Amino acid sequence: MPRKMRIEDAGFHHIINRGVNRGDIFNSTADKEKFLEIVCEVSSHYDFTIHGFVLMNNHYHLLLENTRENLSHGMRQINSTYAKYYNKKYKRSGHFWQGRFKSWYVFDQNYLFILFKYLEFNPIDAKISKKVGEYKYTLLHDIIKGSIRPCMRDSFVLQWYDSVSELLKAIGIKMSEQEFKKIEQFQKETIAYKSNPKKIEQRLKLEDYFNDKMSKKERNEAILKAYQDGFMQSEIARFLKLSGAGVSKILKKLKV
Repeated sequence: MPRKMRIEDAGFHHIINRGVNRGDIFNSTADKEKFLEIVCEVSSHYDFTIHGFVLMNNHYHLLLENTRENLSHGMRQINSTYAKYYNKKYKRSGHFWQGRFKSWYVFDQNYLFILFKYLEFNPIDAKISKKVGEYKYTLLHDIIKGSIRPCMRDSFVLQWYDSVSELLKAIGIKMSEQEFKKIEQFQKETIAYKSNPKKIEQRLKLEDYFNDKMSKKERNEAILKAYQDGFMQSEIARFLKLSGAGVSKILKKLKV
């Protein structure tokens, strides 16, 4: 029986989510820009690094790294915030996503580049572009154009390769049959987890983050850490007897 993995483990995760009934989740470039804006905003709060991405019309892929066991909280924030935006903009209601996001934990770092390449070739496989880096909503396109978003500036590909030409040479002109087999084998051997509908049990309680002898600066830093570890702003506000708006301002100030 396969070993059960915890989706919250710190490390690299391949994440996919689709629109309900495989319907479109992006109707315009503005929608895609808004989604990436949300991804980066949430990543700054949860200390996520986005190492690769591709936005297709009815689904998205993220190659994400977390440093704390807070993946489900962060992904829930991304998906719910975007769904609210989309539903309001297009005056729709009801379920937006096909289900809770799916995630594969990446144990083998040697597999990372193949996965990055797989994401970059998605638009080519869908016949909406002819070569890697041409489709606007991938990280490689942003690298080529010199317009990398803040949450993606620490991507491993930027550390592994000194130039765009070197990276393009490594990616090549197509996915090999062997690489496709590795993707398929990985997804079969690794259990795909949906985010747990139940509240993730915290390692610490809120009282473990705070004490009466803290300075205001120390308290604010503790607020940020508790939030990054998965506690909701409303929970922190209630515990500290602060307003929700006050906690939100503290978090925004610390992340500027």
